[in-house]
Amino acid sequence: MARVKPKRHGVVTDMTAMCDVAFLLLTFFILTTQFKKPDVEQIKPPSSISEKLLPDASLMSVSVSPKGTFYFQPVENGTERIQLLESMGQKYNLPPFTDAEKVAFTKVQAIGVPMTQLKSYLDLPEDERKNFKGAPGVPMDSTNKQLVDWIKASLAVNPQYKLAIKGDVNTQYPKVKSLFEGLRDIDFLKFWLITSQEKSE
Repeated sequence: MARVKPKRHGVVTDMTAMCDVAFLLLTFFILTTQFKKPDVEQIKPPSSISEKLLPDASLMSVSVSPKGTFYFQPVENGTERIQLLESMGQKYNLPPFTDAEKVAFTKVQAIGVPMTQLKSYLDLPEDERKNFKGAPGVPMDSTNKQLVDWIKASLAVNPQYKLAIKGDVNTQYPKVKSLFEGLRDIDFLKFWLITSQEKSE
């Protein structure tokens, strides 16, 4: 007698829960991702084989363009930025900053003007500040060390701040050397140099 084969039933998988989880994960990563801010100028750092990563928090940075122009990017904390601005204003005997100028300073990507032009720069509309071209940079030479003053004032606000320096591969060494000597003068000897990863052959 022939064996009776049981009838097979198709397996139905409910994908609703998996779709919900996928969209929750996607939303989480979109909301928590920190997008890289564009550089003030196009800077191509030298290559190296180092694989050390920069610290995420309490990091201020200095960018040096191919022409030797210095830009200073303070730490993102808005309250501490305002303290830094007021400290630098007092040091350079500037008139008190208005509330609007303080708010503008908390949003600025990087400082690329001397202290004498800072108030007029902060008074520009936000779109013009973002597209500000031909910035003279923060002075840094043997007679005018405003860049080192920014770093020193930042450390006075929070001694835990760390510094990263990003120079272009075509930047002349004497420009960077003046920055290193200025940091030595304030006894700040530990900082990171930003490089690009060498491609393995």
